[in-house]
Amino acid sequence: MSGIDDRLLAAALRPGRAARLAGESFDTWRAGVRRAAIDAVTDFVADRCAEDLRLTGVDITADVLADFVGDGKCLRSTFAYLGWLAGAESDAESDDAAVRAAASFDLLHIFALLQDDVMDDSPLRRGRPSAHVRFAQWHRENGLNGSAERFGASAAVLLGDLCLVWAGQMMRESGLSAAALGRAWPRYDAMRTELAVGQFADLVNDAGGRPTLEDVLDVARRKSGNYTVRRPLEIGGALAGCPEPTLRLLGRYGAAVGEAFQLRDDLLGIFGTPTVTGKPAGGDLSEHKATSVVMAAHRLAEPAVRNQLTELMSRRDLDAGDIARWQHLIAATGAVQWIEQLIDRRLSHALERLHTSPLDDTVRTALVNMAAACTQRAA
Repeated sequence: MSGIDDRLLAAALRPGRAARLAGESFDTWRAGVRRAAIDAVTDFVADRCAEDLRLTGVDITADVLADFVGDGKCLRSTFAYLGWLAGAESDAESDDAAVRAAASFDLLHIFALLQDDVMDDSPLRRGRPSAHVRFAQWHRENGLNGSAERFGASAAVLLGDLCLVWAGQMMRESGLSAAALGRAWPRYDAMRTELAVGQFADLVNDAGGRPTLEDVLDVARRKSGNYTVRRPLEIGGALAGCPEPTLRLLGRYGAAVGEAFQLRDDLLGIFGTPTVTGKPAGGDLSEHKATSVVMAAHRLAEPAVRNQLTELMSRRDLDAGDIARWQHLIAATGAVQWIEQLIDRRLSHALERLHTSPLDDTVRTALVNMAAACTQRAA
């Protein structure tokens, strides 16, 4: 872990039960949680959503959704399940219900991805044509009237709306008690509100609002960081009946790791490899996104370089040469190293919280490994 205090990591990974979740055994555990979450969503879609998908009248809708369901990392559902493990008494029945509740976050994430791709006009998602592109192609192949592009965007938004509804339904029908769900709903509502408000801020920023770096970091915290790590952990903990001190601990850890996750995402959006990320090279630049990396470069640049960065940000049509030049200018400012330092500081902050926590060793170790998975990823 580059830049992470090894003493913090060693302290967090105490011997005993925790050691059995380190290394390959943790990878096996995480793969099992991911598989269980995907299976739960697949079953829910088959049992509860198949008729609704048929009634859309667009025969590829089920296939579009299936590609999303079967191909995700399930980060949010894993964090929600870890929140549950932080306070739950273990038994097979309640654990299965908790997995179903956690898996509902994957449907919520599909809603967010569908919405993002329409807003950004992204052509690719996970190496395949985005949903709105596939729906537009279906429109053309069936010789329908009107704009194929408008139809595709509208169909993707509507599928996203369905996923938003189904996510709440899946949580409600998970099998957890009404008391458990009652503890979670206020945080669940706050998460959905934060996500939508964050999207508004993104919309303004990307429209040329020229946000400050602090504004961009605040949006990253509220929109992506909270939604990816903090809120799922807190909601899982609330479902399990964790006491307030534990929920605060999970929230502080989640806020730090969530911010680091988004900062890594911003780096990948500019310098990620398409064969790994499944998105076009320099996609955030071609979409003129005012991300943390872009704004950090603007702040750190010398005046002459800053003028060039501003000119590129203002240019509507960018070719591959423009993107390569922009990437080079950003790298030359030192912005990449500066963002890497922010990631390391937030990760160290999260590990400090775990080191002093009363969490079960197994949960603590899983959270350490999940922090690494969020911040050292290549996609």
